[in-house]
Amino acid sequence: MTTTTDVAATSAEQRDELLHTLVSDHAKALLAYAEKLLRDRHLAEDIVQETLIRAWPHTERLYSTEGSVRGWLLTVTRNLVVDRMRSAAARHETIGADDRDMPLPDHSGAVLTSVEAADLLRQLSHEHREVLLHTCMYGRTAQETARILGIPAGTVKSRRHYALNTLRAKAGHGLRPGR
Repeated sequence: MTTTTDVAATSAEQRDELLHTLVSDHAKALLAYAEKLLRDRHLAEDIVQETLIRAWPHTERLYSTEGSVRGWLLTVTRNLVVDRMRSAAARHETIGADDRDMPLPDHSGAVLTSVEAADLLRQLSHEHREVLLHTCMYGRTAQETARILGIPAGTVKSRRHYALNTLRAKAGHGLRPGR
């Protein structure tokens, strides 16, 4: 005696097998068709995925009735492509060939500068780095830094002076002190 859960499990297994057959038999053709219509591989893949999602609940009916399974799938694909093109055009969100070749900003210079600055700072003594951190990075005055570090304000000023001179010499170009 078969229970309702056995029938549901068998039906689900059959549906999954039919879906696998559907994908293996038709996915490449659907992708080629969608890509030809859209001229965009990634968008075509999205359309094919949506087509197969829409076909999944109907796999049993697609294979049990007469008619072309591929014809139904191609019709769904075409309709999805038309919908996508209309909606994108209505929102003026289409990407033209001119837009695709726009150069992206190059951040390599900033990254290189950051790496070089970090390397230069590592070459300073701990005391000099600490003073630069408080005065340049945190924007503290010599008096505030002296109070935090527990050293005289004159020592803070001289450490800052020598640290910046060392950085200028090693960097090969003029770094100007902020204060």
